[in-house]
Amino acid sequence: MTESIFKSEDLTVRFDTPEGEVQAVTGLNLDIAAGETVAIVGESGSGKSQTFLSVMGLLARNGRASGKAVLEGRDLLKMRPRELDVYRGRDISMVFQDPMTGLNPSLRISRQLTETLEVHQGCTRKEADARALAMLEAVGIPDPKRRFRMYPHELSGGMRQRVMIAMALLCEPKLLIADEPTTALDVTIQAQILELFGQLKTAFDTALILITHDLGVVAGLADRVFVMYAGRVVEEAPVDDLFEDPKHPYTKALLASTPRIDTDLESLEPILGRPPNLQRLPKGCAFAARCAFAQAQCHDVRPPLKSIANQRTCACLLVEAEEREPV
Repeated sequence: MTESIFKSEDLTVRFDTPEGEVQAVTGLNLDIAAGETVAIVGESGSGKSQTFLSVMGLLARNGRASGKAVLEGRDLLKMRPRELDVYRGRDISMVFQDPMTGLNPSLRISRQLTETLEVHQGCTRKEADARALAMLEAVGIPDPKRRFRMYPHELSGGMRQRVMIAMALLCEPKLLIADEPTTALDVTIQAQILELFGQLKTAFDTALILITHDLGVVAGLADRVFVMYAGRVVEEAPVDDLFEDPKHPYTKALLASTPRIDTDLESLEPILGRPPNLQRLPKGCAFAARCAFAQAQCHDVRPPLKSIANQRTCACLLVEAEEREPV
């Protein structure tokens, strides 16, 4: 692996609520190299988005983050908002899941795009206009000159999402965080956006963190995959290894519940039950109550994330026992 561009150490995110503290993310360790694409997968509420909102300094007021989130030697969690402003949009950008709340409804699309270039790269208004228009065209906005002067409410959801992606790519960031970037897009535009991400990665050695439910996108774009459940990473693996030989029961269940073109819908296996309450996590494995392979010890002992073969990690007592068995 080439030199690390982003690294988190024991990253933990908590929220204070009237009902008590919610630990949304616990002890997350990531190490991402320049030019690498890492996918973060897991069902809603697993902590995927909150992890990187904390990195961007965008947690809700009742949220707080601890640990480290280091971008090229600088700990983002220790920075004040004005310090972070220097890096957000220039060195690190995020494509948000909801484009309507990510765009300012009172500003034209043109101003929201050009401001980034003027502030971070010192472009003149004319230069910024030209680059912003070129990026709108690159992300598949039809008739970009006309859309350039519109307000967000005048665009469809898919177009707003593409504007958000254009905004994030304008300064060619070193680290791009994409939270469900293709959710509101049709299949053709999805392919264009994924191709654009690939071009950015190749041309500028940009590291990409892809937060998604879409395992098809993961298979086509990611180098490594982190699987999260109840605020913790339960498995990490190179993408091909994960799809060919998933280790953690939750990863196996995710893949079994995902539609495939070569299987009948009747063969899909839903994951029964619900994720645990993050205010009252169980004593043992958080997935044990839903796991088809759980044993008594799984309900009593919380498995640590441990290294297994082939640059993989897994948090499962049963997998750990299998790895210890002689061949």
